[in-house]
Amino acid sequence: MKIPNPILPGFFPDPSVCRVGGDYYLVNSSFEYFPGVPIHHSRDLVHWRQIGNCLTRPSQLPLEGAAASDGIYAPTIRYHDGRFYMITTNVRGGGNFFVWTEDPAGPWSEPVWLAQKGIDPSLFFDPDGRVFFTSNGTNWAPVRGVYQCEIDPATGRQLTETQFLWPGTGGSFPEAPHLFRRGDYYYLLVAEGGTAEGHMVTVARSRDPYGPFESCPQNPILTHRSLMAPFQGTGHADFFEDAYGNWWAVFLGFRYGEYGWHHLGRETFLAPVDWTADGWPVVNGGAILQPETEVARPFREHRWPSGPDREVFTPPTLGPAWLHLRNPLPERYSLTDRPGWLRLHGGAETLDDLASPTFVGQRQRHHQCRFATCLDFEPATAGDEAGLTVLASNQHHYEIAVARRDGKRCVVVKRRIGTLAAEVACAEAESGPLEFFVECTPTEYRFGVLRGETAHVLAVGETRYLSTQVAGGYTGVIVGLYTTGGGAPSTNPAEFAWFEIKQPASG
Repeated sequence: MKIPNPILPGFFPDPSVCRVGGDYYLVNSSFEYFPGVPIHHSRDLVHWRQIGNCLTRPSQLPLEGAAASDGIYAPTIRYHDGRFYMITTNVRGGGNFFVWTEDPAGPWSEPVWLAQKGIDPSLFFDPDGRVFFTSNGTNWAPVRGVYQCEIDPATGRQLTETQFLWPGTGGSFPEAPHLFRRGDYYYLLVAEGGTAEGHMVTVARSRDPYGPFESCPQNPILTHRSLMAPFQGTGHADFFEDAYGNWWAVFLGFRYGEYGWHHLGRETFLAPVDWTADGWPVVNGGAILQPETEVARPFREHRWPSGPDREVFTPPTLGPAWLHLRNPLPERYSLTDRPGWLRLHGGAETLDDLASPTFVGQRQRHHQCRFATCLDFEPATAGDEAGLTVLASNQHHYEIAVARRDGKRCVVVKRRIGTLAAEVACAEAESGPLEFFVECTPTEYRFGVLRGETAHVLAVGETRYLSTQVAGGYTGVIVGLYTTGGGAPSTNPAEFAWFEIKQPASG
């Protein structure tokens, strides 16, 4: 089989996988976005489709006031005795919790809250009946490293005292622990080095789930630090066994758009895991991961039907790939008020605010791609605007929008880079619907209007200023539709006829 990496391009960090028969389910972090924790399904480990989100209700996912890269951190998914469990942390409030379901497409249960602190929580259902909950130790812990207790999965009640397991190998930020069993040993996977260029995966083992743990002589077992590799920041791995008895690792990494800058976010990668004669794991044969890898393992290809490039808006709801900033106000979004259109009502909130502006978006998944939409909007005041945004955070985003300037309806392009904000283009617009586009390259965004068959580029913005190295945080670029009254509710709705993404199979 051929593995094209990343298997989930774009903002899909902190992956975790569980298997049920020949079906595989994968979850990722979602931070300040709603709904939370996307879940994908595959039958061949290469082709994945999003079947839902684990956290779809405000009662599961309160995000009011969440800062950029706040909210939901690294999830783990496990399956046991007919139930799926997804455990994660809401760092905005509440701490560690899990939800469960018998159908991974949802709906999932209300949160079951857990006492043990830390982030990057994980569950392990031991064949002996014990359920272990591991997490990392941060500010609360006397020693940085991995901590563990046993819980009752029915209630979340902690059954044993929290115990320290392992500090890692000495790298910074030991986190992302996963405990699993193979043969006579319990293995403990840990990420170290921080989730940037120094990221790595280390492993230890013990015959007892509480240790003492012996460090693998070949640690780190996965890293691209200091290497001229196509992917950087590889780490935060989860191991799983397939239906044929082979082992695999999913982990995060990122691709530079321009060398030294990455803006798509941390993505999900896949590599084979083999085992040495003395029982230590070897990821990808110890070699650097490449964009395409041939693996001599049995698998039957299973592709999912692909949708059209252009998505039209039909009731009753938007698909699972659509995201809001924090908890949206449902009354601001309608698929029925104007049949065939998505109607958005702008509030006082803007994209600059740590609130929930009227916004729906999807992840940018490739460096080379094109986004477009058709917008019908008549701004009533100078504060009214609606359009297409390329957003890394509330302080780093670009827009092409319809607005009112000097009493005239105009198309404007705006750029926000930290505390610097500027309107970099303004052109008077004809009445009626307008088609906007954003052409994406590894280094630039080109913002324009389509008039007939002619594309008019109005302004260009560098991708580097929306990169993690500049904007900070743990997310990636989201391209979305928005409207705002700019300090007061907008009296006129913004209506979008369709949303189009043209992108290659890779890149």
